[in-house]
Amino acid sequence: MPIRTITVEREYGSGGALIAEKLAQRLNWKLWDSALTGEIARLANVGEEAAARHDEQVDPLLHRLFKVFARGSYERSLPISGIQAFDADQMVELLHRVIEDAASTGNCVIVGRGSPYILRNRPDAFHVFIFASPEEKIRRIRTLGKSEAEARELVETIDKERMQFIKRYFGADWPCRQLYDLMINSEPGDEYVIDMILHGVALAEKRAAPLSVSA
Repeated sequence: MPIRTITVEREYGSGGALIAEKLAQRLNWKLWDSALTGEIARLANVGEEAAARHDEQVDPLLHRLFKVFARGSYERSLPISGIQAFDADQMVELLHRVIEDAASTGNCVIVGRGSPYILRNRPDAFHVFIFASPEEKIRRIRTLGKSEAEARELVETIDKERMQFIKRYFGADWPCRQLYDLMINSEPGDEYVIDMILHGVALAEKRAAPLSVSA
């Protein structure tokens, strides 16, 4: 069975989101990263403007979860507002729906958001976890203009938020190593990681292909 969906989970600052973007470009597949958060917002009739007017009215847990998703990659941010009538459980329900629909359509790369857990039983999905040393993660984040103190704080806090989210809504540890087909260090470089992912996908497809029977 051909692989039609690749999920990319990653440590914050490892460059996983940018690698996923480059991977999608190389495959000419759809990338679900900030687009995934935007689709959830659209389905929930959530506005993406005037965030400052609503911050104090929002369920703190839900607002924090939206921030985790909006900061799905450290390269970009999606402000979310108007979610005071929308609770965290509803958001997670929509998350399942959007990710499952994306995988059913296929030819897509999905970044984080619990996608390896949601799609764990799909035989046409390949799951990747990207990590890096603290020094490498701080180095990458600092290229975006963050100070070393800011970069270190982001590295230490965002993954904790992801860990809490996965534990609460999926009852699993983060990362759950049994879910991944490939866990890879990003320090050798983005193109190297992409090549290794594609090699892993090819091997998975070969392993899943039915054996031909000679006459």
